[in-house]
Amino acid sequence: MSISLTSFAKINLGLRIGRLRSDGFHELRTVYQTIALHDIVSVSVEPGSGIEIRCDDPRVPLDSTNTCFRIVDRAMQALKARGRVVIEIEKRLPVQGGLGGASGNAVAALLGLERALRKKLPVPERLRIAAEVGSDLPLFFIGGTVLGVSRGEEVYPMPDLPAIPCVVALPEIAVSTPKAFADWDSLCGDNAKLTPSTHSDRMLEFSREISAWLSAVPIAGRRRSGVSAIGGGRAENLLLDLVRTGIENDFEKVVFPKYPEMREVKRVLEQSGVRYASLSGSGSAIYGLFNSRERAAAAAKKLTRHGTRAVVTSTFTRQQYWKAFSH
Repeated sequence: MSISLTSFAKINLGLRIGRLRSDGFHELRTVYQTIALHDIVSVSVEPGSGIEIRCDDPRVPLDSTNTCFRIVDRAMQALKARGRVVIEIEKRLPVQGGLGGASGNAVAALLGLERALRKKLPVPERLRIAAEVGSDLPLFFIGGTVLGVSRGEEVYPMPDLPAIPCVVALPEIAVSTPKAFADWDSLCGDNAKLTPSTHSDRMLEFSREISAWLSAVPIAGRRRSGVSAIGGGRAENLLLDLVRTGIENDFEKVVFPKYPEMREVKRVLEQSGVRYASLSGSGSAIYGLFNSRERAAAAAKKLTRHGTRAVVTSTFTRQQYWKAFSH
């Protein structure tokens, strides 16, 4: 029997890049947010052995470099299970788009495998395996709004916020995340202001921005404080209140100069009544958050007229996320 699951995408609400660590990864601070855009992943377990990946998109690897292959291989060993695992990926999300498509696919594959085998890994074991495969896999075991620290794999659920209309622009560009990190390191080397101590200060600043926002988030129908995290009256939407703290994506500093057409996409969003626009991850997807679906649809049409594919969707709360997985 084949188990089919939706494999959701994410955007980054701010992304701060810190120092290069001894393990070769960078220290990161980010807020992940799941959105309704998705792929479809189907998993079946047959007699035999091995793992087979099937996908019509030629950009998706079908060998052991695929994140689905890697996570299922580890899970089969941890579950002490036998059989031939067949994973079919119906790709709707862009490859190398900054939306976490491959990571979401892997988590859906693991959940599908558990259902097919009628076995479950303990949650800590799931997270450990996910973190071994990739830095942004663990967020997809939480969903909704998620704080990511360390290299992004250490995740903490944040307050589950109301859904908000979102436009995701999808330029026909594939941005290499390792190359974007290398460009960032080069920028830091050329910029005397970005010393090791400055890196620490910038990470601390991001943490303070998030802490200030959390201090104003309502609990059980009441506020912790009577004012917005940025002063003035309480914002009409807590998610917009978060982005109003001024959080930014550091990758924009190195990706936009190389791909000016992506900077233009953000400019079009900013001129379309967006409340917040940003690169997601290292790109190439650029998203905008809107007050209404009507404004979001108008912005998407404007982007399409400019030659960039754009889709209207919404952010996905934790409850919506797991409800979709339960079907």
